[in-house]
Amino acid sequence: MTNLRIGHGYDVHRLVEGRSLILGGVEIPWNKGLLGHSDADVLTHAVMDAISGAARLGDIGKLFPDTDPAYAGISSLKLLKEVSALLTEREFCVVNLDVTLLAQAPKVAPYRRQMEANLAETLGISENQVNVKATTEEGLGFTGDGSGMAAHAVVLLEKL
Repeated sequence: MTNLRIGHGYDVHRLVEGRSLILGGVEIPWNKGLLGHSDADVLTHAVMDAISGAARLGDIGKLFPDTDPAYAGISSLKLLKEVSALLTEREFCVVNLDVTLLAQAPKVAPYRRQMEANLAETLGISENQVNVKATTEEGLGFTGDGSGMAAHAVVLLEKL
């Protein structure tokens, strides 16, 4: 059995008025936020799904169902902390994490380092093990027309 496992995560949320925009645990000033049961942090959700997949934990819908009122409005970083604890129980550690946000706007470059720091701190790893980047989709699709955001995450885990 190999000591390395790769996981891929993907998440998407609709943009709506009247919600805060939280990405990687950072509140970004914007006229819309992401709709969801929790804080709808699409970036952190993709990270949780990547980790959950690599560690064979299922997905975030299984771990944190949107039918459970305990998760209403909860910070996704708190949920990531729970996923991190499950990794520790199963004797896995994160080797590296790469995340891509797909959004036409707003520009997230000024917040990228704080997102990386938040994810790294929550997972108990170095910021050098986390990379966050963003891309537009040139006005194409739901992310391009500004009706939603999506994120992809890839993680490498190592069995201790």
